[in-house]
Amino acid sequence: MGNLLYWAVVFLVVALIAAFFGFGGVAGVAVEGARLLFWVALVLLIVSVVLGLVRRA
Repeated sequence: MGNLLYWAVVFLVVALIAAFFGFGGVAGVAVEGARLLFWVALVLLIVSVVLGLVRRA
């Protein structure tokens, strides 16, 4: 899951750099990619926590 967050940060940095240089389309795509990877990582974290709690019980 750490790799997903790493790539989300990479896409966010790419988006910021692209926006700074005026590439709005590239920045928008990179932001959407970062947002998607962040939410996938968050869902996987929640699933892992729930499964961990269920296995302990």
